[in-house]
Amino acid sequence: MTARRARLRRTAALLLLVAAFQSGPAHAQPQPPAQVKALKNPTSVITWGASADHLGDGVVDRGYRLIVHTSVAGSDLRIRLSNAFGDRPLTFDDVYAGVQRTGAALVPGSNRRLTFGGAKSVTIPAGAVAYSDPLSGRLPAATNLVVSIHSPDAAGPATGHGMAMQTSYVTQGDHTGEEGAAAWTGTTGSWYYLDAVDVRPSAGVGAVVTLGDSITDGWASTSDLNRRWPDYLARRLARADTAVKGVANEGISGNKVLADGAGQSARNRLQRDVLSQPGVRTVFLFEGVNDIKAHSGVTAQDMITGYREIIERAHAAGKCVVGATVGPFKGWSEWDEAGEAVRQEVNQFIRSSGELDAVTDFDHILRSPYDQERMLPFLDSGDHLHPNDKGMAAMADAVDLKSLDCAK
Repeated sequence: MTARRARLRRTAALLLLVAAFQSGPAHAQPQPPAQVKALKNPTSVITWGASADHLGDGVVDRGYRLIVHTSVAGSDLRIRLSNAFGDRPLTFDDVYAGVQRTGAALVPGSNRRLTFGGAKSVTIPAGAVAYSDPLSGRLPAATNLVVSIHSPDAAGPATGHGMAMQTSYVTQGDHTGEEGAAAWTGTTGSWYYLDAVDVRPSAGVGAVVTLGDSITDGWASTSDLNRRWPDYLARRLARADTAVKGVANEGISGNKVLADGAGQSARNRLQRDVLSQPGVRTVFLFEGVNDIKAHSGVTAQDMITGYREIIERAHAAGKCVVGATVGPFKGWSEWDEAGEAVRQEVNQFIRSSGELDAVTDFDHILRSPYDQERMLPFLDSGDHLHPNDKGMAAMADAVDLKSLDCAK
């Protein structure tokens, strides 16, 4: 990117910040626990997301400066804060949104307070989420948005996303309103409490949510450069003549379709992480390798039953479902012939059952032509399970963009 284009992007980002906040009711209205429902705001579309999980215990008087990368452009930014795994109410007394300049430093003049029901603070019950009020002004696509949050009373189980592949910043005390980096001396590779950002884009624009495991989460891609395969997909969509522009990455490293463990299973988190997000047209389902390689006795029929549940629930919610075949992993320590047989049978269902609205054949893209049970070395990070940056790009390039906007 040229210096001039970078300056233009930062200038456009500032339009988000110079406008006044929209007013709201006197008290914040957190969403209820467990089965989070989408707010009735049909013109909002998710521009960034990360699956919620348990992240150890919260720290009293801790501030987080969280760096997230937007996909679709739009106005009226909102964030969603989550206490999904908390066991007590959690208060945030100051929350700001700005634009990253470098590291923990913000573009001067970009840091503005977010409110909740017109109030600067919000208390979220255990198991619930809360949306901020919309922030007037426009947020460009592909912006490094900075959300700074502070909790005076965080304790007990903390909610967040463990493997961000992105450096964020921490501090003690409330420095959320500061645009400089001086107080933000600590770093973290996780996103705490923030699990979604949405905007109001151009009319008719929607989003795709990628539901997956560590490959979708971006493990083995280059940190801080947004080289996960959903990031490459977002860049393709931005250039394409398609109504789907938003991409939310709801991958969790180690996640399974059927069993809780590394995060709740895909089935158990489907409502919160996927179906509750605003503006979602399509669920992109790419999970299964962790179930298969776990040596837990999971059969292909077990996997197919799990896929069918997700497909049926997404269809009932009016979403399209694109399924991706499970990639090769021979050479990974847990590979064996029994698991490979399950993978082949599962992939046959994905390719030929007709129960999905479309299929992306990641297995075909990633496998070596000389040993189809192994990943092509050029695309392999070296562990024989996770693609490298080139592999991530190849996966995104394999997606038929038109398939992401099927009619439901």
